[in-house]
Formats: sequence, C-alpha cells, structure tokens
Amino acid sequence: MSPHLNTAFYQQHALNLCYSYQQLLKKPLIQPDNNGSLMQQLFNAPFALLSHGLEDDPIFNFGNQAALSLFEYNWDDFTQLPSRLSAKPVDQNERQRLLDAVSQRGFIDNYAGIRIAASGREFLIENAVVWNVIDKDGRYCGQAAAI
Repeated sequence: MSPHLNTAFYQQHALNLCYSYQQLLKKPLIQPDNNGSLMQQLFNAPFALLSHGLEDDPIFNFGNQAALSLFEYNWDDFTQLPSRLSAKPVDQNERQRLLDAVSQRGFIDNYAGIRIAASGREFLIENAVVWNVIDKDGRYCGQAAAI
C-alpha cells in the first residue's frame, strides 16, 4: 500500500467514497471490518476501485491494488494520470457522455466500455458502478468507479 494513503486526505477520501456510494446506491461499498483502516480495506478490496478529483482535466487521485494491476500502473504514475487517458481517443465522446450522465443522475450502475492499460492493452469493463463522490456536507469531491 502506498504510504500516501495514511494521510488525512486519504482517510477522509475513504469515508467520502463509502458515504457517497451508500447514499446514492443504498448499499455499502464494502463491509468494514477491524482489519486495518478503512482506506487499507478499500486498497485491498477484491474489485478495482478508482477515483479522480476536481481538476479541469481530472487526474486520478486513487486507485486500489486491483485497479493498479488492471491498468498496469504503479501508484505514482497512476495518481498523475488524467483520467481521460484511461480510454482511447476514439472512446472519449462515449466516456464524456458517461461522466455527464453520472453528474446529472449521481451514479450509473451498469456501465460497460473499453479501457486502455499503460502497455496499450485494451480491455472491456462491464457492470461498473460510476458515482459522484460527495462528503457528508454534500460537497462534490469528484467521481469514482468500482469495476
């Protein structure tokens, strides 16, 4: 696990990811246990989990171990990557329609699309959940996906 995940930002981010997922989908993202921090549990979850922030060209600010493996990045490279680069240029319009729909509705729970790994390998994601990340005060913090 990246040492960055022990920071106050990532401890709050873990809470925001879980809170917003629960609020929007009416079910928990994970079942928390007593084995490490919530962020450690998210980082080690058996599904890919990633999120991007609020930049004009949003940059991934989190990817768990499954996401890093799937996209073939290490932590430092992934958290500097504009999220749009996870799709081929020809898939950018489709990706933008997805993000716009999530922004309007709050989430999509049946997303499928082609993504691209660091090596250039293309892969299909299916039944992904993409949602708006909000904090307990309702402030928008970015978007996340569980694959």
